[in-house]
Amino acid sequence: MREPLWILQKRFVDQRLPLPVAKAYLLILLAGLDYLHSECRLVHTDLKLDNILMTFENEDILPNFIKEQITNLPMQCKTTSGRTIYRCHNDFGSLDWRELRKMLPKIVDFGLAARLESDSQGQVRNETGGVHPIQPDHYRAPEVILGCPWSFSADIWNIGVLAWDIIEHTELFLHVHDSQGHYNPKTHLAEMTALLGPPPKELLAKSDAMAEFSWPNPIMNETGRLCRNGREYFNGPFFNENGEFLYDDLIPARKLEDSIPSLEQKERQAFLSFVTLMLAWNPDDRQTAGELMEHPFLRLE
Repeated sequence: MREPLWILQKRFVDQRLPLPVAKAYLLILLAGLDYLHSECRLVHTDLKLDNILMTFENEDILPNFIKEQITNLPMQCKTTSGRTIYRCHNDFGSLDWRELRKMLPKIVDFGLAARLESDSQGQVRNETGGVHPIQPDHYRAPEVILGCPWSFSADIWNIGVLAWDIIEHTELFLHVHDSQGHYNPKTHLAEMTALLGPPPKELLAKSDAMAEFSWPNPIMNETGRLCRNGREYFNGPFFNENGEFLYDDLIPARKLEDSIPSLEQKERQAFLSFVTLMLAWNPDDRQTAGELMEHPFLRLE
């Protein structure tokens, strides 16, 4: 693999991919997710730009790089505990822009992936592995923060948030960390509320029910506290018994339609139609990766 997607973005003006390229990459990533979910029964749980690597645009690049390294011996290395470790490389020279269409994004790093088994009817069965905290901070789905069970749809939320990184080269959620750099679920949920409206009461009811649930083994959160469930882990609750957010003063004056300024009106509306099928509070309301691949926004004119 040549480089992470975020390095490729740096090669473009304003670090922003051309829209047709961004659409094609989103389509390819959804195809990869569809395979992971439908065939492998895996939830990746850690989708981010670092975990999307680009293939080489030309099959000669790697052999030529190896020849160059051999020519310039000795190669940089160090020996530790009797093992020789060579320096890794992610700079393989300038891109051959004529071959850009041959560079494809690949989903990598399955170290945190979770396998969800299905029952005899093919329905996913959520197990204990489907309730523990997952996902990078910016991409964390609401059901995870609220301590509810998660499934393949958590990846769908994740890719929906990533769409901003890929198209706009910016984060959708701007205030997920406090001044010390620690994850702040209150401000994260406040931004979700500003952009998507309040969560459905059935999701909050499920969150309340799961607060009575205890993990088989406590998990330490960012503050060093051993926690028994998701509510303890993320320092909830965040909503009262009437479904009202407890921290109204944290809700910013933001609108989803204003978060994608690089797109013209027609494309913006198509994009918003596309991402709102992924950014639904209720996991059951999100489309599958296979369904999303058919969305008009991804059609290349």
